[in-house]
Parts: sequence; structure tokens; C-alpha cells
Amino acid sequence: MSVLLETSLGDLVIDLEVDLCPKTCENFLKLCKLYYYNLNAFFNVQKDFLAQTGDPTATGTGGESIWSYINNNSQSSTRTVPRFFTPEILPKLKHQTKGTVSMAVAPPSESGALGGCASQFFVTLADSTEYLDGVHAVFGHVVEGLDTLDKLNEVFVGKDFRPMKDVRIRHIVILDDPFPDPPGLEPLIPSNPPTKPPDAGSNSFFGIGEDEDPLATLPEEEEEKKRREAAAKSSALTLEMVGDLPFANVRPPENVLFVCKLNPVTRDEDLELIFSRFGVIMSCQVIRDKKTGDSLQYAFIEFDKREDAEQAYFKMQNVLVDDRRIWVDFSQSVAKANDYWSNDITRGPGKKRGLGSGFGGREDLVQTRRYRDDGHDRRERGGRGEYGMVFDVPSSDSRRKDRDRDSRKRSRSPERERRRSASPRRNDRRDRDRDYERRRDRKR
Repeated sequence: MSVLLETSLGDLVIDLEVDLCPKTCENFLKLCKLYYYNLNAFFNVQKDFLAQTGDPTATGTGGESIWSYINNNSQSSTRTVPRFFTPEILPKLKHQTKGTVSMAVAPPSESGALGGCASQFFVTLADSTEYLDGVHAVFGHVVEGLDTLDKLNEVFVGKDFRPMKDVRIRHIVILDDPFPDPPGLEPLIPSNPPTKPPDAGSNSFFGIGEDEDPLATLPEEEEEKKRREAAAKSSALTLEMVGDLPFANVRPPENVLFVCKLNPVTRDEDLELIFSRFGVIMSCQVIRDKKTGDSLQYAFIEFDKREDAEQAYFKMQNVLVDDRRIWVDFSQSVAKANDYWSNDITRGPGKKRGLGSGFGGREDLVQTRRYRDDGHDRRERGGRGEYGMVFDVPSSDSRRKDRDRDSRKRSRSPERERRRSASPRRNDRRDRDRDYERRRDRKR
């Protein structure tokens, strides 16, 4: 009786000792029927010794027998089934040759629970490992796929013997099963094999996936394309940081045409009149020299709709305008976006504060605000054309009053200041008595 193990390194065909170890073979076959071993990792690979798997948690502490699995996943079961079963260790079956398949036997736990066999098994990677005899239960031998065992023996492992690159059982095909299904097994058989490794959610291992190749190289054309894309992203991010781009992933507008090879005498009105037959034109500008005002012989034409720009692109290519054959292309410039718009991350998307928004299909683009902005900042400062301060600054009127008060203080004579400071407080009662005596003397 045989099974086929399809691993990420190759296939293994295992012959089972169903006559000598019926319970162990039944446990193994029924777990295979439940796809229990699918996508399990080889978590313990020791060179010239063994490769261990069969633990869904890939830690060496998980797994259970088929009877424990049925009992734990059956809703009608009320009895308790132990996790392990008694190992079938026979003196006749020994670990003598490479490819011997054995069930790992767990020792008794400190809490007193009995050990035994569950789901974990291993395959020997070398001959003459007789020191495993009497400790673990042999139940099969690899008859095909010894080259796969050689590959498994050469994998790089970490300090805990876990391969640096995952080696997993992708699927198991049962070639023959002589045992009847135990009660309660049929409802638990999945309709499809699992697609996610059972230990995918654990953070105990960080390595290379089985489908990844760290040494793989791409063709030179694809490598050059990736290098250019990475360089372009880096340059765009730099331009965003220095303020030359509103945001790194900005794209040129699709409704703006770039027209070049113009005649120096061609004016904005001429181009607008010629291109207006394709649709509504939002702006048409011939770029001129800042000092002389002479035409630089190229222009930008912005249409209201992208479809109109596309039609003009196909129709006006190489057309004769003022005795010159013009060249028309879609604009790759984002200078206009940078002059009037920016990405204000402090406000968040969708928050409008009286400024334009929604440029380039993004709601979090708002109008750029400068330090010397004439409109909005002055309104916020109450119409004054000065900078706002984070601390209180006295106004010009209050400063003038303070200066006048200080000058009046300095203008007083020193003698007067001395008399004011030296005069004691008046005795109001004594003064009233003196006034009364004077009036009485006058009457006499």
C-alpha cells in the first residue's frame, strides 16, 4: 500500500507496512484523506539525520491522531478521546536505510498525560540510524524519490533546524487504502484541498516562501525597466519634497495639447480660432520670452474635454499654419498644476475652506497658499497687509501713547517730583479742627 507525497522539492512514494502496523497506517491514511498534511512545512531538517513534518503549527508541539480529530470536530460527541495513541514499535522494523518513515513518539508530559503517536512523522536522510530503534515507530519506506531526499538534505537551515526557505508538502495522493473509514469521518472531509498554509498566521518564522527564488534573475530588458521605474519614483519624490511637483504620482493632464514648430507671427487668437472647431477651448497660450516678448514657437492648448483633445491630436498633426507645418502632441508638463495647486496633508481629503479643490481627479488638492498671498491671508488677518504673530504685539497707536506718557514723565521738574515723593499723607481730622478754630476766631 503506497502514498505519493508531492513536496516543493519533488515527489516521494512511500510504501506502508499495513500488515505490521495497521493502526499507525490507518491513522496516517485517514489524516491524508482529510488533507491534514497539505501545505505542512518540514520544520525540523537535520543534515544526514532526518526531516520532520506533520505538525500544522510547524512548532513540533502540535498535531493529533485521527480519532482525536474526529472527536474534537464532531458536535454530537460527548466522550473524551486522547490526543495520542499507543505506538506500534516492532523489533523487526529498524532505522537502517535512508528513507525510513517513522511516527514521532511524544514523551509523557510533566502533568502526567501519556505520550504516544499523533500526526508528526519524519523521514531519515542517511543510513545506519539504529539509535532511533525502540524510540520511534517505523511504518513505511521511501521507494521512489531518493533524489528529493538528497535535495532536502542539502537545504540551508537556521539555528532551530528550520529551513531558511520553506519546504512544504503540497499534496498527498492515496494510491490504495485498505482500511474502512472510522465513524464520523465522512462529514469532515473537505470538498477542496486547502490553499493557505495552516501556520500562515504565526509570527514564529520569517523566511523565504516556497514559491520564491531569491537567486532568480530577470532578463536584461526587464531589469533595466525596473531600474528606470525605481529611478523615476525616486526623482518624483525628490521633486515633491523640493516643491517642483504637487505630489509624487502626479500625471500630466489628458486634455492639454502641446503644439510646436509654430511661426513666430502666430498669435494666441489664431491658434484658438483654428483649434476651436474640435471643441470648447479653456485656454490657449503661445509661450513667449519674458524679456523681449518674442514667440518661442510653441504653445499649450487646453480643451474642456479629453475627447476633443484626442480628435484635435489626430486631425491637426503636420497641418500647415502660417506657412509652417506644426507638430501636435499631448502635453507632458505639470507646471500649471504646481503653480496653482498643492497637496495639503494637514487638512485631509474633502475639506474645503473656500479654495478650489478636486484637481486631477483628487479631492485633497487645494490651492497653494504663499506667505505674501494677497487674498485669503489678508482676509484672515482682518484686512491688514502684515504677517500674523504667535505672540501679542502692541499696535502702533498703543506704542505712540506709551512714548507720550514716558516723555511727560521726563518733562516734570526734579524739585516737583521730590516734593511729590516726600510729602506725607494728610491728617484729615487735624485739618478739620484747625478750620473750625479759625472760623470761631473771626466771629469774635
